[in-house]
Amino acid sequence: MKTELLSPAGNLEKLKVACHFGADAVYFAGKRFGLRAYAGNFSEPDMEEAFSYLHSIGKKGFVTVNVFPYDEDFAALEEHLRFLSSVKADGIIVTDAGVISLAKRVAPSLELHLSTQANTLNSYAAAFWADMGVKRIVLARELSIDRIKHIRDTLDPNVEIECFAHGAMCISYSGRCLLSNYLSGRDNYNGECVQACRWNYVIHEKSRDAREFPIEEDDRGAYIMNSHDLKTIEFLDELIKAGVVSFKIEGRMKTAYYVASVTDAYRRALDAAMANLDGYKCRPEWEEELSLCSNRGFTTGFMKGGKGGAETIAYEDSRSEGGAEFIAKVLGYDFSDRCVIIEQRNRFRVGDVLELMSPDREVIRIPVTAIFNENGERIEDALRVQEVLKIPFDGTAEEGDILRRRKA
Repeated sequence: MKTELLSPAGNLEKLKVACHFGADAVYFAGKRFGLRAYAGNFSEPDMEEAFSYLHSIGKKGFVTVNVFPYDEDFAALEEHLRFLSSVKADGIIVTDAGVISLAKRVAPSLELHLSTQANTLNSYAAAFWADMGVKRIVLARELSIDRIKHIRDTLDPNVEIECFAHGAMCISYSGRCLLSNYLSGRDNYNGECVQACRWNYVIHEKSRDAREFPIEEDDRGAYIMNSHDLKTIEFLDELIKAGVVSFKIEGRMKTAYYVASVTDAYRRALDAAMANLDGYKCRPEWEEELSLCSNRGFTTGFMKGGKGGAETIAYEDSRSEGGAEFIAKVLGYDFSDRCVIIEQRNRFRVGDVLELMSPDREVIRIPVTAIFNENGERIEDALRVQEVLKIPFDGTAEEGDILRRRKA
């Protein structure tokens, strides 16, 4: 089976960014029934455009339908599944057995992928889901590489194994958490999680007038449930040998820059691993690229046999920051003026040094010697979000490339 890099797409722009930077497939949700209600998501016209675009360039799209529905949701679910079949979705990511049963009846052309939320931890459960017609199993994140390999070896060869390779981790079993429901009233299982695990917690001593006491000796409080982000780029070869065929990047809520940067790093790494599986080595520049994206520090999670203990928790802070920021999306290149044409996303000025990110080549530094607006007027400070601008650049750039700026 061909190894697949699967990237997140919170909207159409991010979908196209992921494809430009090397994703083989993307995953996204409609306006309902996915577990990221605030990711932007796709209307039905967006879905039609997405699958038309993906199939025109030989790539795939999988739609998340992994909510935990009540009986009253099934009429709308049936309509949604029939629509996804009509636009030729490549597959759906599901958790609930009732949704699987419904999909097999009303949209049998849809390939079934079992969500990590099903908590598949053993070969017996994997075989059960395969018997139910599931084509691909997204294993629980609480598994070591050895356990992944054992599950793979027991399954029919036609059943695929997918694993999360990079991104935010949940402190509950593969996302099965009720903190959001209890503390905010927002339903995690219908995509409205507030990420209460990232909050700053203290303890109260009942007899002391509800005075607050830090759980750790730290004036900022304690982030006792705030996990580091998963990173597997150093041992992709081991996961490939264990039988993983799809490597999933978490992040439908993340920026287009994040999607571009992480996809690009893992694309290069996966290509290198597949070209020389026994001699694979993770290159420092791939690791640096990941550190420049928003992250909470990194962990190998359970992959190396750990039990998800203290080493996985980011006690110091819940912020997700990186070493660079997204400045502009490249719209094209003007050969007559020798300028890169961009759509601004964050403020920059003459005198800044930007970096051009493109697939299949190294990052290129671009000193900003001048900025021109659509009227050809020279400006010193790019302030207007989504304004179309030109920057002199003695090179080439393609639509879909990205400009970023390293933080001081």
